[in-house]
Amino acid sequence: MKKSKIKLYKPYTPYLFMIPWVIGLLAFTIIPLISSLYFSFTDYGLIGKANWVGTENYRRMFADPRYLTSLSVTLRYVLWGVPLSLVFALLIALLLNRKISGISIYRAIYYIPSLFGGSVAIAILWRRIWGADGLVNMIIAKFGLTGPSWISDPRYALFTLIILRIWQFGSPMVIFLAALKQVPQELYEAAEIDGVGKFNRFIYITLPLISSVVLYNLIMQIISAFQTFTPAYIISKGSGGPVDSTLFYTLYLYVKGFTNFEMGYASAMAWVLVVIISIATGISFLISKRAVYYEN
Repeated sequence: MKKSKIKLYKPYTPYLFMIPWVIGLLAFTIIPLISSLYFSFTDYGLIGKANWVGTENYRRMFADPRYLTSLSVTLRYVLWGVPLSLVFALLIALLLNRKISGISIYRAIYYIPSLFGGSVAIAILWRRIWGADGLVNMIIAKFGLTGPSWISDPRYALFTLIILRIWQFGSPMVIFLAALKQVPQELYEAAEIDGVGKFNRFIYITLPLISSVVLYNLIMQIISAFQTFTPAYIISKGSGGPVDSTLFYTLYLYVKGFTNFEMGYASAMAWVLVVIISIATGISFLISKRAVYYEN
């Protein structure tokens, strides 16, 4: 009798273990997503009743000068920061893909900046480094030059955040390094025998064979760049200044939702961001049809 009961309930055991995960998925992902989509069509201020306004939030958005500025700033950040970060990560990965003594120590050291990622401490440190009396200007002063207050000058403020993104190249670097180790060495040896130089070996052997990894890193970095918030918030003290030069999309979304209590407007902004990221990802996949090499 006992054995038959065990056999009866055994097929359902895996589903019992899935229940906590399903509850978490519903509570923290699916329900908030559906709620935010609903709120995007309402006038909702976090407290009180949400009043249905249809597409008014979306119409307001594209007539809002600060919204358009935040979109422009974020696009410039993505278009400059992502490619430069990937190029730098690949160059460092190529340097670390060598059989020399102590190379694992160097790999760990180069990965450290990514461990602190978008932390508040790093943003505060970055603000200090690029301030009027910061480390950068102290170095410039050694050469008899006077540097500006980089983070307080609208011409350079976004540039400092792009430099911060490039500096945090550890995650794509590790993935590139893993891909480089999968490239068959006999291909390099055959090319070297044929007199192919190092640069051409990189262009015609290395890049095609790691192109799928380049695509993966590109998509992940694009998504991450569009979601950047902490550095801009800390360095501009939540204002997006100077003169909205660091007003990232997510920062303006935060201001609208949690400072001005326009949660309906902020929800609409969030869904437009989802569409923008989806379009960027789709374009990446379309380009990949011609640029990415798959062994099969």
